[in-house]
Amino acid sequence: MAVVEILKGLMVTAKHILKPKVTTQYPEERKPTAPRFHGRHVLNRYQDGLEKCIGCELCAWACPADAIYVQGAENTPEARYSPGERYASDYQINYLRCIFCGLCLEACPTRALTMSNAYELADDSREELIFTKEMLLASLPEGATAPPHTDDEVTARGINYYGGFAGTPVLTSAQRAEQEEESSHNQHH
Repeated sequence: MAVVEILKGLMVTAKHILKPKVTTQYPEERKPTAPRFHGRHVLNRYQDGLEKCIGCELCAWACPADAIYVQGAENTPEARYSPGERYASDYQINYLRCIFCGLCLEACPTRALTMSNAYELADDSREELIFTKEMLLASLPEGATAPPHTDDEVTARGINYYGGFAGTPVLTSAQRAEQEEESSHNQHH
């Protein structure tokens, strides 16, 4: 009886010996990832170089592993980093904690955060696996200038950052404050 069982086991082995090998010679050969693979995060930019991240911290709240840290700050008329009122002055993702679930992407209202197909994140140091804003930011588009920009520069471009109607103006901080002051002044008179 034991001989029959051994022969059955050897038959399974013999079948697999004759099949072609599927081993990939990594790192010389890299197997392509699936199109929707969740790899390393990227903080995106607009075509003029402004950051899409508005420092709302929703990605940090959505992260079940508490791997994201965002510190928001206010844009000023002289220093604008994003089209919104705020921007992320500090942004960190701790890849020792990240579970690559993608919930941070779903929470992002401006699609500032996406995940690339990059998966080679191993390192010898724990500190090197905490990616900072500078490490996560997408490279500048061709012809774009790095932030900060001024409100006057942003207004002069006439870009509608958030879509909507083509005639929707993009107001700078100073213009928005002036508009609010006028409306409150009109309500009192």
